Amino acid sequence: MDEPLFGGNAVFLAFAAFIILCIFLGVRIVPQSEKHVVERFGRLRAVLGPGINFIVPFLDRVPHKISILERQLPNASQDAITADNVLVKVETSVFYRITEPEKTVYRIRDVDGAIATTVAGIVRSEIGKLELDQVQSNRAQLIERVREQVSAMVDDWGVEVTRAEILDVNLDDATRAAMLQQLNAERARRAQVMEAEGRKRAVELAADADLYAAEQAAKGKRITADAEAYATGVIAVAIKESGLEAAQYQVALKQVEALQAVALGDGKQTVLLPTAALDAFGDAFKMLKGRG
Repeated sequence: MDEPLFGGNAVFLAFAAFIILCIFLGVRIVPQSEKHVVERFGRLRAVLGPGINFIVPFLDRVPHKISILERQLPNASQDAITADNVLVKVETSVFYRITEPEKTVYRIRDVDGAIATTVAGIVRSEIGKLELDQVQSNRAQLIERVREQVSAMVDDWGVEVTRAEILDVNLDDATRAAMLQQLNAERARRAQVMEAEGRKRAVELAADADLYAAEQAAKGKRITADAEAYATGVIAVAIKESGLEAAQYQVALKQVEALQAVALGDGKQTVLLPTAALDAFGDAFKMLKGRG
């Protein structure tokens, strides 16, 4: 009685263990940061995405678990020659991530080494098209061209290059010394140009000041001339209305005022009057008397 029962339990336990093993082998839980490549009899069957996935136990297997997180290649340095035959050492950094694991697994053995070699060749090619000054001043455009070409070349490997940076462009000591000498000469030239422009500007300002002074003097003379012309016109009108006596009266009055100013001068104790001056007094009194 015990032996058949024990045998039946053994079969049931074996069957249950087989079912548990099939479930264990058939259910695959893929993390969010990974993709799993499934093979059946050595051939690609499927790529499992994040979450719960099912495969056929004992027929399918998962030989490759690929991380899809962004990766950074180690910083690399390579020599390059610019269009003006200057040797530079370029330091680069590349970031990438795997987007199609089936291509990465079956088309390339060492994806890191392949990307590093590709970047080095493209950097040398692009720098060879530019002169040293252009490499230094147009680094952003150079980086963009390198990134575009690298992305196009690694597309068959199921890789996306997210960033390709040129961290530094180093020169040898002789080239650096020559560039420093050239920079100092350029600074001296700019200083001389600025000094010459300053002197030119000073001359221009002085000429403008002289021109302004001449214009103001001309305006003053014009105003004085206008005033004298106006006074002459008034006198002419008076002469026309009052006759010659008004003119003689004005002349005599001016002579009297001039003599009065001479008499009031400093250190003048004695005033000698010429005969013409006495006649002027007489004429003035006669005219005043005649007006009265």
